[in-house]
Amino acid sequence: MFRRLMFALPFLAPAPALANDSIAELGTGGLILSRSDVVAMEKEDLFISRDRITVDYVFRNTSDKDVATIVAFPMPEITGNPYFMPAIPRAEDDNFLGFEVFVDGTTVQPELEHRAMAVGIDISDELKAHGVPFYPFGPETTKSLQALPQEVADGWIDRGIIMIEEYDDGSGWKRERSPFWQLRSTYWWRTVFPTGQAVKVSHRYQPSLGGSVGLTFMDGGRLAGATYEDYKRRYCMDAAFEKAVAKAVKAAPSDYPALYENRLSYILKTGGNWAMGTIGDFTLTVDKGDANNLISFCGSKVEKIGPTTFRMKAQDFYPERDLDILILSHPDPEGAEASQDGSGN
Repeated sequence: MFRRLMFALPFLAPAPALANDSIAELGTGGLILSRSDVVAMEKEDLFISRDRITVDYVFRNTSDKDVATIVAFPMPEITGNPYFMPAIPRAEDDNFLGFEVFVDGTTVQPELEHRAMAVGIDISDELKAHGVPFYPFGPETTKSLQALPQEVADGWIDRGIIMIEEYDDGSGWKRERSPFWQLRSTYWWRTVFPTGQAVKVSHRYQPSLGGSVGLTFMDGGRLAGATYEDYKRRYCMDAAFEKAVAKAVKAAPSDYPALYENRLSYILKTGGNWAMGTIGDFTLTVDKGDANNLISFCGSKVEKIGPTTFRMKAQDFYPERDLDILILSHPDPEGAEASQDGSGN
């Protein structure tokens, strides 16, 4: 069954596998606030790795009055679908990214709002009324769906809330009710930006890390095809990176994955909601984890500042596009030789 296979993938030892055995990353990002003409983001220091994301901000209220407002952190949307498995760091935990926030060094306990949606309609109250958890992939959700009265289940199927999944688990074909709604979760809290004062806000969480066994952008042993063109655009893969990939593929034993994909997405565009629409002083630091890993992402004047770390700095930075990061790791890091500078590091 595809769903059960995807849960197992992160724990597989290196072994021959299909390149399309893939878990999808969920795009995460930073804080958002209704567009403000007076609260400016003076500074953002963003650190991204496969294990954690930390963001340190400095905000300033440029008006002559205090501004009391709501600041929010939208969690990535989770869609129930037995044939599409997203990477969820803390499955079945309401705080499935381990989100934490601090204002001027003090821990903030934000509110958490969950909503369940199907074809654009809020179905939260219906799920609650029938004792169905909002989280689509948990065993309790599966159990509660199987216990629904047939009349209710038929209505939910007609409305696109659930679907019937058919699979063979080795003991014959099964038919199972499966969630098909979207879970939207948002952390939010009230904050006062005093007039003229700097307010320091920090938050951290574990990213949703997509992955594939093998390379999805290879076709017949070559970098080619529709996925390659998409990756080249999304991750700005350059000649040095592609040369390192080709070298790793050539050196890999037959029927053995040369490299494993890790994919991260970070939503930068929300930075444009603050005063002036720009980030005064922006610093991005990316850590690829192992010195033998390969990394590619889009950025301007990216510098290598350590064996595994890269940095981009900009003034009055306008976040015109979101950030996508591709990290390729070797099945046997100790035996890997490829390590390039530039975007192909």
